[in-house]
Amino acid sequence: MVTLASAAVVSLAAPAPAFAADTWTETGSDRADPLTESQGLASVEVPVNSPNRYTGVGTIPLSVSSRGWNHVGDPDASADGHYIEPYQRDDGNTKMYRVQAPGGAWSEYVHTLAPGEAMNNSWDAISPDGQWMLSGEWGAMNRLLVFPTPGINPAASPSANLPLVSQVRLDHAVRDVQGCDFSSPTTLLCSSDDPEGSLFGITKPLLQIDLSAAPNGSGDVTGHVTALRQLPLRSACSGSFEAEGIDYDRRTGVLRVIVVSPGFCTVVDSKTYKFTRG
Repeated sequence: MVTLASAAVVSLAAPAPAFAADTWTETGSDRADPLTESQGLASVEVPVNSPNRYTGVGTIPLSVSSRGWNHVGDPDASADGHYIEPYQRDDGNTKMYRVQAPGGAWSEYVHTLAPGEAMNNSWDAISPDGQWMLSGEWGAMNRLLVFPTPGINPAASPSANLPLVSQVRLDHAVRDVQGCDFSSPTTLLCSSDDPEGSLFGITKPLLQIDLSAAPNGSGDVTGHVTALRQLPLRSACSGSFEAEGIDYDRRTGVLRVIVVSPGFCTVVDSKTYKFTRG
């Protein structure tokens, strides 16, 4: 078991480094439905021509919410068609990953929290080789968590605790990360709902995390964090926006991020924004 207590919360006193030049250009947007498209999204490669998947409070099955799993986060899908949704509950010491196999069958993998691990389960990201799944917590953190990918890696079983095998140790604190996705075996793109702006000089940043090596479950890797740009914050209403899930489509190179609008405009002009590199 990986001990997390010493790494749980980081000091915010260190000065924030300058963020990199914007390398992602907004190319369009679609309305995000507040009930079914407000938490996360994933592009699905298998079967061919599969529609994009979204999560929101309206996508949680009654059979799942009735057992206390009342929040779903940002999902991901592997190159072979396994689709994974992260769930949390308001009590207890577990989090859950719900997996749909390429054939359509669902299974559930439960993880018991390690010492110092937060109960939040905001997102999951599957490594390009399919064997490892990264996940994150809420608040100011200097790590990401690494698990064997449920449904794919034989080290994960629905009948046993999903083990935490290693960490990504970040060189700069991140706050309120709502989603991450691999754009290469050693690069993550992440959406942060940071409302303060003290870490990188901007609120709601799009982050890039460059890993020292591809996760392999045998030991920790380090991650270099860069803030690339602020996510779009446009609405007919004023107030607090919420950055949500993220998806990078390996087939097209298109990056998509959900941003939920303030107040009443949550139902009017929340958007899934599209970006391309350059």
